[in-house]
Amino acid sequence: MGIISTLFVCLIVGALARLLLPGEQKMGWVMTCLLGIAGSFAAGYVGQAMGWYTVGAPAGWIASTVGAIVLLFGYSKLRGDSSSTR
Repeated sequence: MGIISTLFVCLIVGALARLLLPGEQKMGWVMTCLLGIAGSFAAGYVGQAMGWYTVGAPAGWIASTVGAIVLLFGYSKLRGDSSSTR
């Protein structure tokens, strides 16, 4: 059950990132989930290494969403989508 709940949380984080970043991102729910996983992992690693928060802290949700937004912006730029800057 732990893997399923983790994937669900990552899907929520990815969806929040897509919702908060202006413009239209053309990707399915699988890419949204992968974006959430990568954003959560990156932000969690950096935040815990810097001592900003601990595992399970509410700040982890915010950091994960911000990390996913940064990755989504970079992904949009690599794909050449100019709609993410409008």
